[in-house]
Amino acid sequence: MADLDRVRTWADALLRLYLDDTWSFDFDHAKRRAGLCNYVDRRITVSRYLAARFSDDEIHQVLLHEVAHALAGHAAGHGPTWKRIAAEIGYIGGTTHHGETATELAPWVGTCPDGHTVFRHRRPTRDTSCATCSRGYDRRFAFTWVRREITPAMRLAAQSPR
Repeated sequence: MADLDRVRTWADALLRLYLDDTWSFDFDHAKRRAGLCNYVDRRITVSRYLAARFSDDEIHQVLLHEVAHALAGHAAGHGPTWKRIAAEIGYIGGTTHHGETATELAPWVGTCPDGHTVFRHRRPTRDTSCATCSRGYDRRFAFTWVRREITPAMRLAAQSPR
């Protein structure tokens, strides 16, 4: 797992190396994406939850990915210009995670009548049914939501290497 102080040091060094001093770095509270390049605020952010779960190599790749976005510009997306720049600065590509992320720390747990489970980080505001059991909303497969307490032990377990 990556140490957050070390991640900040790496990020600051990458920003100094590749970007001008109008760019900054910070952590955010995202749980479904690892990093973000905000072109308007000229800020690169990394999820503090996922940074604590990722290995040093994985989080370094996330930082390189976002710096490449800053260098390539918003219009480049993940196209050829971005790919060339990313490779030039050492990004090796790939996805650092797949599907849902940080579910260990999601306080809302929904269970359908057939036992399928989903996790939410925000309190559900409307009725939702299980997509595994029915393609559209179906009251027969509606989730029952329970709020669980996220204990310090759960936080520690989420930070341990995968």
